[in-house]
Amino acid sequence: MSDTLTELHRRDFLATKLAAGFALAVQPITADTITTSAEGLVAGEVNIPSGDVSIPAYRAMPAAGKAFPVVLVVQEIFGVHEHIKDVCRRFGKLGYLAIAPEMYARQGDVSKLQNIQEIFQKVVSKVPDAQVMADLDAAVDWAAKSGKGDVARLGITGFCWGGRVVWLYAAHSAKLKAGVAWYGRLVGQASEMTPKHPVDVAASLKAPVLGLYGGQDQGIPQDTVEKMRAALKAAGKPSEIVVYPQAGHGFNADYRPGYNKEAAEDGWKRLQDWFKQNKAG
Repeated sequence: MSDTLTELHRRDFLATKLAAGFALAVQPITADTITTSAEGLVAGEVNIPSGDVSIPAYRAMPAAGKAFPVVLVVQEIFGVHEHIKDVCRRFGKLGYLAIAPEMYARQGDVSKLQNIQEIFQKVVSKVPDAQVMADLDAAVDWAAKSGKGDVARLGITGFCWGGRVVWLYAAHSAKLKAGVAWYGRLVGQASEMTPKHPVDVAASLKAPVLGLYGGQDQGIPQDTVEKMRAALKAAGKPSEIVVYPQAGHGFNADYRPGYNKEAAEDGWKRLQDWFKQNKAG
């Protein structure tokens, strides 16, 4: 196959639309699921140029005004499905321009896959950190050029898979003012796709990060949380980690059984305070 045909073939598989509703792997959703109205907002899908392609993203912001602080919202392992879109609308109600780029756009659509193992094996394991960093940078550029976002007040938050990304982006971006990482993995084996993990970049953070973790999280052992705390302390970085003793993994995911209302609401309040304190709001 010629190089041209190879490129056309690759582009054929590039996701050009966000998933509708909730990812199949999280069904059925629970009665606690929060739905935030788009009333008073400009909310919906946009396309963001990144490298030689355009990737889909969800953005939400107030319908009136401009120069809104910008927050990047980084998806869970399930992609930019309805929960992540709702989080963007919550930020829009607070006066932010929130952008959630589809981080797996080049590798595939996870919304119709059956379970986490299938999602990881078929798509997520093929997503390089370098691509994620570049796509987030592209989203910041898009916000700046939109005439609506004030990227001098840039924040980032992410959940699960995206929680890990928050730490990495805080070591990558000189523009970032603050990050909030929700239950993102902190340690791991280096690989071609994931050469470094949060504990490896603790000394390189360019912006302060607030980490929100569950004491009952079976996937993120408390000893790894303590390793990250120690690394941050040794580096003299002004980042913090809060552990909710009774919460498990995904405690902010109101559409899933692991939702912990008390921890989620406290974390959301801490996020707002952290962003304001660090000039990202």
